[in-house]
Amino acid sequence: MDALDLARTQFAVTGSLHFLFVLLTLGLAPLVAIMHTRWTRSGAPEHERAVRFWGQVYVTNYAVGIVTGLVMEFQFGLSWSGLSRYAGDVFGAPLAMETLVAFFLESTFLGLWIFGWGRLPKWLHLACIWAVTLTAYASAWFIMAANSFLQNPAGAVERGGRMELVDAAALFTNKTLVFSFPHVISAGLFTAGMMLVGASAYRLRRGGEDAAFFTRSMRTGIVTAALGITLTVGFGYAQFGGIQEGKFKGDTAATPLALMMDVGNLMFFLAVFLMLPLVRFLPRWRWTHRLLMILTPVPFVLAVCGWLARELGRQPWMVWKKLTVADAMSPGLTPGMITVSLVGFTAVLGLLALTDYALIARLIRRGPRDLDLGAAAEERPAPALSL
Repeated sequence: MDALDLARTQFAVTGSLHFLFVLLTLGLAPLVAIMHTRWTRSGAPEHERAVRFWGQVYVTNYAVGIVTGLVMEFQFGLSWSGLSRYAGDVFGAPLAMETLVAFFLESTFLGLWIFGWGRLPKWLHLACIWAVTLTAYASAWFIMAANSFLQNPAGAVERGGRMELVDAAALFTNKTLVFSFPHVISAGLFTAGMMLVGASAYRLRRGGEDAAFFTRSMRTGIVTAALGITLTVGFGYAQFGGIQEGKFKGDTAATPLALMMDVGNLMFFLAVFLMLPLVRFLPRWRWTHRLLMILTPVPFVLAVCGWLARELGRQPWMVWKKLTVADAMSPGLTPGMITVSLVGFTAVLGLLALTDYALIARLIRRGPRDLDLGAAAEERPAPALSL
């Protein structure tokens, strides 16, 4: 492989691994917020256990995922300085907003939620996790706005050999963004829902005293997965209305990936809707649990295939009809240099992915007992809000 192919491979590998963490974060955040809302309204111990257990899974995935995002930042400077020089004034704007506005706010509210158990008034504590969810969605919006600019460079003109932003509204209402953003959010819900289903199936198959807890979790997961796959398929097909003429013709791998993703999503759509009428019985049908566990990683695979199809379909353009991938690449890179960084990045991200899996698997095996999240507040009453 030449230097260009290696650079493309490096970005595909690191981007795909990072996307795994993002999917689960986007899907779990609203679920934990809804669970926390139920607990705040009811005060029921079983609702508190659900918030603390699945909240701890969310926090674990979020913490490890942050490190994978840092690797992505190096990509543009190391391999794609041509993109920064040509379109950095436009492409960099939503990325900067994602970091300064969305990500910093998201991590701040998450910190308040983690350390606010028993210290913040219950409604203020609840507001923190909803703020985490909204800022996570804002973060995804800015990232998808940057990516959509590469697909369709709206709101910018070329002057003096560089792209300049002339219409911010056009940038953030890009026709390739309007449906791709809810498509990604829905895929996150689908993924998180199936994770709840698979984890609950594992615990129910083992048996034990937490059967009632994981029965409720499985039912929540099935309903969430059904909603998520329905919206994913709907917004996925709606995206084709904004596809540029000639897309999916520049790379022979793009069309098969898109076809595989479509077939997989439709098959899962049918499978999940077959589960819905059985939602009351599946937790008791132990013979189905192994199959549900096997299905758990499939949404991750389908989402990565969708992302790869979106990116490969744009080839050979980095910015559609404006900048080729070859011209976007940093000058002076050799195959040996990129191979070293490819191996290093893959090893780091692969290790982080395995670490995330091991930590979450340990949490699931341990179950909703002796949880760290909120442990310090177990014997501390929540303070009353006073002015």
